[in-house]
Amino acid sequence: MPKIKTHKATAKRFTITKNKKIKQRKAGQDHFNARESGKTKRNKRRDIDTDKTLKKTIKSLMPYN
Repeated sequence: MPKIKTHKATAKRFTITKNKKIKQRKAGQDHFNARESGKTKRNKRRDIDTDKTLKKTIKSLMPYN
């Protein structure tokens, strides 16, 4: 059987942890952050858990991670 290719755009956006959780960067932090409060800016720096409905799709796009 041939190997399955990793979808590179998905691999750049998501990471799979040791316990098979999928983490992603919080959205909306590219620009317009000067008007945000300090609390909001700090919270945007954190990674968040990915929604469970996307789990199967992401794992199929990243077969070897």
